[in-house]
Amino acid sequence: MHANLRKGLLAAAMIGAAPSAFADVITDWNEKAVAFVTPRMVPAAGQRVVAIMQVAMFDAVNSIEPRYRPYLIQIPTAATASKEAAAAAAAGTVLTGLYPQDADLKSTLAAYLATIPNSDAKSEGIRLGEAVAAKILEARAKDGADAPDTYRYKTKPGVYVPTPITVSSTWGNVTPFGLANASQFRPEPPVALKSQQWATDYNEIKELGNKTSTKRSVRQTEDARFWLITGPQSTEPVVRQIAAAKKMSLIDCARFMALTSVAGADAAIAVFDAKYHYEFWRPITAIRNGDTDDHPATERDAWWQPIDNTPMHPEYPCAHCIVSGAVASAVEAALGTADIPEVAMTSPTAPGVTHRWTNIRAYNDEVSHARIWAGFHYRFSVRVGQDMGRKIGQYVVDNLMQPMIKTGAR
Repeated sequence: MHANLRKGLLAAAMIGAAPSAFADVITDWNEKAVAFVTPRMVPAAGQRVVAIMQVAMFDAVNSIEPRYRPYLIQIPTAATASKEAAAAAAAGTVLTGLYPQDADLKSTLAAYLATIPNSDAKSEGIRLGEAVAAKILEARAKDGADAPDTYRYKTKPGVYVPTPITVSSTWGNVTPFGLANASQFRPEPPVALKSQQWATDYNEIKELGNKTSTKRSVRQTEDARFWLITGPQSTEPVVRQIAAAKKMSLIDCARFMALTSVAGADAAIAVFDAKYHYEFWRPITAIRNGDTDDHPATERDAWWQPIDNTPMHPEYPCAHCIVSGAVASAVEAALGTADIPEVAMTSPTAPGVTHRWTNIRAYNDEVSHARIWAGFHYRFSVRVGQDMGRKIGQYVVDNLMQPMIKTGAR
């Protein structure tokens, strides 16, 4: 599909979709934001945009109903101000502030606000949402997200190396939303090439991750293709469904969506910090050079290929595992249980297939192991990635947007 046509269809869908209920304003705008960022930017950048929008919506609603510590700012506001208008205005102002050249976003915001009856409460809510969004945008304006790619290819003078631009090579320098720094949960180095673990995991992915593998099961192949999707479209639909099924109040939904989106965004920052710190080789490189690692149990396969194109960034640790793990961990920490109402997802990379889960850890496990079946990540990288993601998600929930302590309580 041509880029302009795709953009037009997405814009039409965004503008034409009126909110089904005002209580859904948080998830409505989450869905709009994911539709906007998915075709336009790399996954980590998309997660940043969604997180900025979600924390702005939370701080706006929380200013009217101050039940939690703000993410960044709490503006004194009349309790009668419209929370729906404040949330929508915050979301739309963030997106138009980040992408002022996109007229469709302004039309989307205007159309959405037009569905809310005019009143002083609406006007006050809009003013609040715009003010909060401006403060959030100001805080993120110099977070390093716009740094140019300066990755230096490993070569010698005159020697050819493949030249595609790497993905998110500077993203580990982006200021996190909640973590103290990008390396806070940086894992230990990958396993040694002389270890038995290296040989075991090398041969597992060589056999099961091969594009033409006959050892991989039908379901493993399905999972591998299903989870070729990346970025917010691979996490946000699950979170939205949980919020809706739980029938969360507007403030609780705003907090839930903010916590999980921050966990995902910080996980992306942390994983690229680790990836470019260690620069560990991908399976397609390792297996085609299996005779160079000095391990007698890793034989070379000169024709080996994974199930799809290998992502253009270092292998260790697994990004899908960390991001889905951080979101899953934040969900579990916020709800107090890994059990969730049944949620379902489809994937553009596996047409006609629907996957369902009633446990958020099962979702993370499926996403993570699919990267082995796809031929992209070794098992040790998956294991480390899941652990790293769990730590990040728990940390975010433990440290951000906590309930306000009521004064005078005994």
